[in-house]
Amino acid sequence: MADMDIHQVLKYLPQRFPILMIDRVLECEPGKRIVALKNVTANEPHFPGHFPLRPVMPGVLILEAMAQAAAILVFRTLNVLPDEKAVYYYAGIDNARFKRPVEPGDQLLLEVLILGSKRGIWKFGCTARVGEFLVAQADILCTVKPVGAEEK
Repeated sequence: MADMDIHQVLKYLPQRFPILMIDRVLECEPGKRIVALKNVTANEPHFPGHFPLRPVMPGVLILEAMAQAAAILVFRTLNVLPDEKAVYYYAGIDNARFKRPVEPGDQLLLEVLILGSKRGIWKFGCTARVGEFLVAQADILCTVKPVGAEEK
């Protein structure tokens, strides 16, 4: 399954409005890469407070979109659906760079590549583009932990 609509995306992510950052998956090669789309709209709840005269998508939300795309890739690679017994967490963010602002009306194209996996920690190379322009990039680390494991 290459293309995934919003209904299929919701099966792979526990996030919902207002933190759901993936609207569609355009390509997915389990074990390798994913290309996902986030439509940036003016009615998102962060815009009235994040530079109201010139709304800009916060960089942390671009990173969140990358992590959500990575989560779909992990679950597709493992051929499982997430459930309420486990939580997908950030384990680290390296080399994050923001090149240009992302504004309402933009389409954020996210590409995530699996760089490796060791002892349940996945490493990804991520880029975000608007049209032909690179807007952000980062290497992220994520892991899936059983619910309650974060308290130990």
